[in-house]
Parts: sequence; structure tokens; C-alpha cells
Amino acid sequence: MCALSFREELLYWGVPEESLEWCCRRRLLQRVEEFEAMERAEEEEELLEDLLDSDSGHREHPAESRLNRCMGKLRDMVERPHSGLPGKIFACLSVLFVTITAINLSISTMPAMREEEEAGTCSQMCYNIFIVETVCVAWFSLEFTLRFIQDRSKLTFLRQPLNLIDVVAILPYYITLVVDSTSKGEKRLGSGSSYLDKVGLVLRVLRALRILYVMRLARHSLGLQTLGLTARRCTREFGLLLLFLCVAIALYSPLLYLIENEMVTTQEFTSIPATYWWAVITMTTVGYGDMVPRSIPGQVVALSSILSGILLMAFPVTSIFHTFSRSYVELKQEQQRVLQRRTHFLLRSRMAGLGSNLSLESDMLFPMGTDSRDLDD
Repeated sequence: MCALSFREELLYWGVPEESLEWCCRRRLLQRVEEFEAMERAEEEEELLEDLLDSDSGHREHPAESRLNRCMGKLRDMVERPHSGLPGKIFACLSVLFVTITAINLSISTMPAMREEEEAGTCSQMCYNIFIVETVCVAWFSLEFTLRFIQDRSKLTFLRQPLNLIDVVAILPYYITLVVDSTSKGEKRLGSGSSYLDKVGLVLRVLRALRILYVMRLARHSLGLQTLGLTARRCTREFGLLLLFLCVAIALYSPLLYLIENEMVTTQEFTSIPATYWWAVITMTTVGYGDMVPRSIPGQVVALSSILSGILLMAFPVTSIFHTFSRSYVELKQEQQRVLQRRTHFLLRSRMAGLGSNLSLESDMLFPMGTDSRDLDD
């Protein structure tokens, strides 16, 4: 039955939600959170409709109405790619710059580029890479600024995970410029090589953070949004999967270590922590082959660990798969619902504009001060 209706029945009969089993209670809370998210989205659309109604009920100041229209168009462009041509162009440009950044980062790690970096020189290729990175960061900074300007709640905007990722991905470029100029100044002053080594390490770490630009694709990809929603909803299943693997690894690793050290002369398994690595890659069916049991009892233990890993990983994966399918359907329906609301809102705005034009024309034809006797005359 509907989880919200079930919750109303619990409230009516005075049954506390804590009396439910954890699995049923978790499903109930999950449905309630989904419903609250849908309500927040509907409230935003209703707020826009109320603004439209207020515009049709009374005339606003021309500057305020113009500002509201500009903010609405900006919000549609940066947050709703399906709202029109500007939104689609903005989304395509964002994906394009993310792709260029990923390719640029890959090229900058080529051996020739690394040799130039270690030697402290910069060829034309290095300069071109820097120019491309500067243009991409400028676009990302502009996009983040536009998103921040159009958002109604600035504090809520800064708390959102994707926006925090944007900040973490953009700031390293500017920090790198500051650190680079500082390191050059210190080098001219004759500082030691230890400081320059630390500065080089900081620069390499900051440049590695540029890979977070790929996470920006989640804004425009329904599949990545579904993946994030599934990961948030399946934290319990992921915890169970990790627990199963840890228990099995703690069981098979000491057992194989003792068998191999007692029955085989060549000791590939030097310690139990080293055997943990073997258990991880074996139970996850990766099998690098760097550590292999040689004795027959050790091979039997390895076979048992492989079968156990397959079964233990299959148990939670079924629930995760169903959650992923359900999350994808929900996001798809929500996207269609938003498009329908947007279409309805545009129709209402056009009808309101048409009605205001008709009222202005009627006022011009029949002024309010005109009397019926004047019309008779």
C-alpha cells in the first residue's frame, strides 16, 4: 500500500513508528523523504505561478518586473536544460568544457610534459595546455557565479554536494597560480630545495584535484544522478556487503597463511596482512596472480574463498539493482513532470500577457471616465 497512507493509519491508531521493524521503517522513511523532495519541487513551481498571478493582479515597478524576468530566464538557462534553446546550449557547452578538461589533464601527464615540469621549462605545447586550462576554468567560474546569482537561498546553494565539488575543483587553479608565483619569489631569494620540493608536491596534488570536473557531468546526466541516488539509498546494503567481505577475508587469510607456510618451501605469503590482499582480489574475482597458493589444501581454501566471494557479493547486489531501477524510473517521471509543469507555466504566462494586452486595448477604447450619456451623444 501507499507508504504515506500507511503512515496516516499509524498516526490515527496511535502506533509509534519505532514499533516497526527496521526494514519496513527504513522503507517508510525513504518514501517520506522522496515525497518531501517532490513537495519542495512543486512549491518552487507554485511560487513561480504565484509571482505570475501577482503580476497579472497588479502592475509591478518596471525595473522589478524586468529583473524578475531576467532572473527567471537565467534560472531556466543554468538549471533547466530542457526549458529551451539557451538551456540546451548552456548544458552542451558545460559538457564540452568538462570533456576538454579531462583530455587536457591526460595530455599534461605525458612523459615529455613531466620532463619539462621537472626541468622547470615550458615549451609551446605546455603553454597551449595552460591556455586551454585557463579558458576552461574561466568558463567553470562563470557558470558557478551564474548559478550562485540565480539561486534564491545562497546558503542552501553552498551546502549542496555538487556545488561543493565545483568549489573544490575550481579553487586549485587559482591556488596553483598563487603558489607558483610565491615559489618563484622564494627561489629568487635563494631558499633551499626542500621548500621547493614541498611546493612541487602541493602543486601536483592540486592539479590532481582537477579530475573532480568529471563529477560535473552529474548535472546533465540522468544516469549519473540515478547512480548517486542509489548510493545514498543503499548505504545499508553497501555496509552489509563490506561486512560480509571483511568477515570472509578475516577467515580465509590466516587459514591460507598457515597452510602455505607449513606445506610449501617457497613462501609467497609473507604475513597475514599480505594475505589480506590476496583474499580481497580473490573474493572479488579479480585474480591478479601475484600471489598463488601452491599446495593442494591451499588451493582448496582458494576455491572456497572464490565461491564464497561470488555468493556473498550476489546477496546485496540484487537489492541494489532493484533500488537502481526504481530510482531511475522515479527520476525519469520527475523529469517528465517538471517538463509538463514548465509547459503549463509558459502557457499561463502567454495567456496572462494576452489578457493584459486586451485589457489595455479596452481601456484605450473605453476610458473609465466616459459616461453613458457621452456615448449616446
